[in-house]
Amino acid sequence: MSLISQTIRRLEEQMGVTLLTRTTRSVTPTAAGLELLSELEPGLALIHKAVERLNQHRDSPFGTLRINAPAPVAQFLLAGLAARFVAMHPGVSMEITADAAMTDIVRDGFDAGVRIDKDLQQDMVAMRIGAPQRYAVVGSPSYFARHAVPKSPRDLAGHHCIQRRFPGGGLQTWDFQRRHAAVNTGPSRLVVNDAQVAVNAAVAGGGLAYVHQKYVERELAAGELVRVLENWSPGIGPPYLYYPRQRHVSAAMKAFVEFCRSAAMRAPGSTHLD
Repeated sequence: MSLISQTIRRLEEQMGVTLLTRTTRSVTPTAAGLELLSELEPGLALIHKAVERLNQHRDSPFGTLRINAPAPVAQFLLAGLAARFVAMHPGVSMEITADAAMTDIVRDGFDAGVRIDKDLQQDMVAMRIGAPQRYAVVGSPSYFARHAVPKSPRDLAGHHCIQRRFPGGGLQTWDFQRRHAAVNTGPSRLVVNDAQVAVNAAVAGGGLAYVHQKYVERELAAGELVRVLENWSPGIGPPYLYYPRQRHVSAAMKAFVEFCRSAAMRAPGSTHLD
């Protein structure tokens, strides 16, 4: 990065134009810098494509893959896939960003992303890489010693429900598969922005939490949490790996797509994968 910074400073001195605004905490492009970047982007894209074409002649994939995924998928599925993939391909490195926001992977420079269920733009290629995901409603034994166990989602209106706020500011919706009815949860006296924080608060007796079931497997086995409303099967669709249809796909990305396809076919219930 220091070499890049020095190069830009020399360019600024030669041009007599400030391209970057620098502070102790951040570096942001000026209007002139943004204009220059806009003019250079087509050429940079051509250079990137030419380099990737050269990579096609390698014996093995090469380069860095950046993938954006929801935290549960990143932690419980993508991390394992990525670890095995980079072990097979020493020339490839991977950067996984766990993110609850609806990220624009093209704008933010990701090679691919993962979304739950196939709710994607038409210009994206999508491939299912796992089984349908399920959520669990849980509470601690100490909480249920003070509150009745809910028998249906309608009963949640009388409970303390630990809410989760997403990066965009909205609160997580507690969805259930049966009847597809909207659910009014109880008073939100505790709001968090992280699933694990919600789990820890539930263990402490702070209320009911609605989280991906993988987050609570250990606590359920240890008796620290009790699962309720399981017959209502709080769930969402399967995870899909997706990437831009029109963008040139690197050799590394092609290899990862094939690796994920092969792993999905070997997974339990693979006969039902798309």
